Amino acid sequence: MLVLAMLPMASLQAANCSIEWTSPASLLAPDVVSTAASEIRAAISPDGNILLWGSPDRKGGPGGWDIWMAIRLRGDWTNPEPVSFNTPGKEFDPAFSPDGKSVYFFSDRAGGFGGDDIYRVDFNALTANFGVPENLGAEVNSRANEWAPAISSDGKQLLFASNGHGGEGGYDLFVANRSGKSWKNIEPLAGEVNTAADEFDATWIESGKALVFSRSNDIDAEKPINLMLACQSAKSYVGPQVLDTVVNVVDGWNFGPSEDLSESHTLLFTSHHPDAARGKLDLYRITYRLRSQK
Repeated sequence: MLVLAMLPMASLQAANCSIEWTSPASLLAPDVVSTAASEIRAAISPDGNILLWGSPDRKGGPGGWDIWMAIRLRGDWTNPEPVSFNTPGKEFDPAFSPDGKSVYFFSDRAGGFGGDDIYRVDFNALTANFGVPENLGAEVNSRANEWAPAISSDGKQLLFASNGHGGEGGYDLFVANRSGKSWKNIEPLAGEVNTAADEFDATWIESGKALVFSRSNDIDAEKPINLMLACQSAKSYVGPQVLDTVVNVVDGWNFGPSEDLSESHTLLFTSHHPDAARGKLDLYRITYRLRSQK
């Protein structure tokens, strides 16, 4: 496995917690998943046997932005295939539910509410087959864009980014609460994360004790993107700080964080580390330890 040059163990202070890297960042499945194409925002199933991610330029899918799947067999990942629910439009940002029975993603397919909408599709882990996608509805989706769905570890909250629900400006992070089979009561993420900049692509870690998210001064203008850490305090997220260069490439695009549901204390993310890169944007994994500050 190709890894980045080992760096001294580093930690970052942020409000009432700190994150400590316990391994270097390494490419995720080099030459199979991380290739000369761009690979963005990985999702690994709870049993560790299914890997999903998005690519805007991998050849072989029905659209320009497709979701791809690889299956782990005898410890190795199979050659990737586009998922069955891709369309000629966009399908991107896959995320498994905690029980592995659903996959959430965004799409601009026909029949939505405008822009990119969030959808859910059933998944059968035994057959690796998907059902028919369903739009999460007007409670979640606006006339603008909704991106990067993530489900809390207890399955009761949906975290996503939007530029169509108000907020502090640009893209902000929002939370919806489960109500039966739907999602209700959308509110901006409480705390100090949302700003006039663009906040998007977020994941809870350690069952919500902290949040890793992406921030750019202007994502539409393709400004640099940094991965950030914020810590939970009184049901809000405070003290956002830029993660260090073990993860972030200076003036680069560092985004698409997700928690590996099959392996605790493992963060997946998208970046381009020149000494390990296979393409324009690749998928990386890194292990960490979250420490509470007294």
